[in-house]
Amino acid sequence: MISKGLRSFAVAAAWFAAAPALANQYNLQEPQSIIAREIYDLHTLIMWIIVGIFVVVFGAMTYAIVMHRKSAGHKAEQFHENTTVEIVWTIIPFFILIGMAWPATRTIISMKDTSGAEVTIKATGYQWKWGYDYLQEGISFYSNLSTPREQIEGKVPKGENYLIEVDNPVVVPAGKKVRIITTANDVIHSWWVPALGIKQDSIPGFVRDTWFKADKPGIYRGQCAELCGKDHGFMPIVVEVVTPERYASWVSEQKKKMAAAAPDSGEQWTLDELKARGEKIYAGNCVACHQPTGMGVPGAFPALSGSKIVTGPKDGQIKVVLNGVVKDGKPTAMVSFKHLSDVDIAAVITYTRNNWANKTGETVAPADVKAARK
Repeated sequence: MISKGLRSFAVAAAWFAAAPALANQYNLQEPQSIIAREIYDLHTLIMWIIVGIFVVVFGAMTYAIVMHRKSAGHKAEQFHENTTVEIVWTIIPFFILIGMAWPATRTIISMKDTSGAEVTIKATGYQWKWGYDYLQEGISFYSNLSTPREQIEGKVPKGENYLIEVDNPVVVPAGKKVRIITTANDVIHSWWVPALGIKQDSIPGFVRDTWFKADKPGIYRGQCAELCGKDHGFMPIVVEVVTPERYASWVSEQKKKMAAAAPDSGEQWTLDELKARGEKIYAGNCVACHQPTGMGVPGAFPALSGSKIVTGPKDGQIKVVLNGVVKDGKPTAMVSFKHLSDVDIAAVITYTRNNWANKTGETVAPADVKAARK
C-alpha cells in the first residue's frame, strides 16, 4: 500500500504540475498592448507582495500559536505598548505602499496620455449596441451582437464565440496608437477589451477618452462592463487588429460601401419600398424590446401592434422616435433614435404603421422626418 505521506506528496506534485495550466485559465488574459502589459506586470507584482505579506504574517501567527501553546508549558506574557515595535510595523507598511503606488501611478499616467494618436474612433453606447465613428476617415457604422437568437434561446448548440461576436467589428492597424473617445446615447455603458488593457465608461452628455496600441494582428473580444439594462449581456465588443496595409484597404472598402448605401432623402419612396427597408431597420433596432410580433414585453415594453401612438397622427410617432420618451423628468426605455437617417426613420415608422394589426395605409416620407428635426 502507498503510505499516507507518499500519497500526499503525489497529490502535491500533481497540483504543481497543473499550476501553469491553472494560471493560464484563471489569470488575466494575455496582454496584447503596452498598457495591458503594464497592468499585467503590476497585477503580478502586487500579487507577490500580498503573498509575501501573507506568508510572513500567518507564518509568525502559526509559529506563535504552535510553539507557545499552553500545553507546551508556556504562559502568556503580560505587557503593554512597545514603541520600537510600533515604529517598525508602521514604517514597513509605509514603504510597501510606496513600492506599490509608484508603478501603479506610472501606469495610470500612461493610460491617460492620449496625445499623438494616429487613429481616433468615437464609440457611442446604445441600448444595446455600439456605434463607431472613425473621425479622420469619415467612416461610421453600428456593431450588433451576431449570435443567432436560436442559440440564446437554447434551441441549437451554442457557438464558440457565444455572446461575444458581432456583425461589424472595430478594425484598427497594428502598431498604431488608437484613441477611443467614449460617450453614450441613453444610459451609462463601458467600453472594455481586457487583452488590450482598455476600459472606459461611456456616460451620456460627457466625452471620455483612452487609448491602446495593439502589438500584433488578431481578434480581441470584450463586452460592455456597466450594467446598462436587461440586454446588458448582449452588448459585446470585437476589435480586429490588422496590418497597416490591410487597414488602408479596409478603409477604402468601407468608404465605397457607405457611398453606395447612402439613401437619398429627396428620392420619392413608395409604400412597399419603405416597408421593405423599415423591416430591416426594425430588426436591427427595435425587435429586442418590441418583439418580431410587435407585441412588446408586457409590463416592460409596450406593444406596437394596435398602439394608439402608432395608429394615430404620424407627427406624434415621428416625435417619439426622434426624441424618445421622458416620464417624470427621467428618460424611459424608449430612447432617442435621431442618430438614424431621415430615410431610415421614415421607413421604420411606415413599417410599423402598416404591419401586424396596424393597417393605416399611410406613408411617412423622409421629408416629414427632416421637418420634425428642426
